[in-house]
Amino acid sequence: MVWWSGTGGAVLWRWSRRGLANEVQEISQAKKQDVTSFAKGPAIGLIPSVPGLGPILCYSYCYVGLMTGPFYRYRTHLDWLQQPDSQAIPSWRPLLARARLVPVYGLLFLGAARLFPLEYVRSEAFAARALPFRLFYMVPVFFVFRMRFYVAWLCAECACIAAAFGAYPTAARARPGGGPTTYCPRCTHGPASYDYETIKNIDPYGTDFCVRVRDGMRYWNMSVQWWLAQYIYKSAPFRSYVMRSGWTMLISAYWHGLHPGYYLSFLTIPLCLAAEGAMEAGLRGRRGAAPESDRSWGAWLHWFLKMRAYDYMCMGFVLLELGATLQYWRSVYFCVHLGALALLLLGRALPWPAPRAPSTPEGPHRE
Repeated sequence: MVWWSGTGGAVLWRWSRRGLANEVQEISQAKKQDVTSFAKGPAIGLIPSVPGLGPILCYSYCYVGLMTGPFYRYRTHLDWLQQPDSQAIPSWRPLLARARLVPVYGLLFLGAARLFPLEYVRSEAFAARALPFRLFYMVPVFFVFRMRFYVAWLCAECACIAAAFGAYPTAARARPGGGPTTYCPRCTHGPASYDYETIKNIDPYGTDFCVRVRDGMRYWNMSVQWWLAQYIYKSAPFRSYVMRSGWTMLISAYWHGLHPGYYLSFLTIPLCLAAEGAMEAGLRGRRGAAPESDRSWGAWLHWFLKMRAYDYMCMGFVLLELGATLQYWRSVYFCVHLGALALLLLGRALPWPAPRAPSTPEGPHRE
């Protein structure tokens, strides 16, 4: 239990307990609204009743996802137990489709981890290397980090798919972590098409090739990102996007543990988001709505800077200790922090787009 308390499984276990409390709160609020409302449409995603001790224990210690995730709601667990005919839900082909690149990611992880060991960063020999090498080294470290989690999370998804866990009709438009977003009655006229979006936790292509910092968070640990957006970001005691994101990252760091590296890494994200937002707004005001092809070079530069920012932040996440993280960042002259501050000031200095004129009541955008 001491070992398990420090793993990702323990983090997910705590998240799911908190998520269950949110689901109970949602059903209580829905019952209060029913008293004053005559609308009796289908409730999407709500649990039918407050679960007792037995169902809570079954959900808490369900073998599916216990050690590796992904995060899933009590409603998802309940729907799995109440599947009318699990044999009719396809699982073999979705499993193979999801697992086809796992061997590739595994081999890349083993090879890169052997060529670029993390412990070398802590050595005196590394400190004596030239600045370009020290800057370069965080790139393979983050690569190893990504490949490891790609393998772990894809295998976890495959375990769910093998048990037909998290399968919903495609018409339900399920979201990772949250489940269905639209009401979808059971199909009675033939076999339905199913997907496993509810338990999807990683999009490797999106993680590697999305352009923006904010999009990179959405493709990583997707089920937990849904929980953070739903219950932490929306209830944050701030109004601005950057401050809400900072609050969300602080809570996320706390749930991961007490290692200073978590806080240093997570709390660097709001600075990068602020710089990104300022530059996007400033460039829109300076160049207007230029065609996308005219800005392709800018998109590639944006992607390059996004990846370097995540390389830099990953070092705190893997080194963990305050001294080791700051020592590495100092060896590369806090380049991402200073670069983000410079871009933030530059974006503020550029002319921002003029605010839109408010629409008239007769206009097409009336709400």
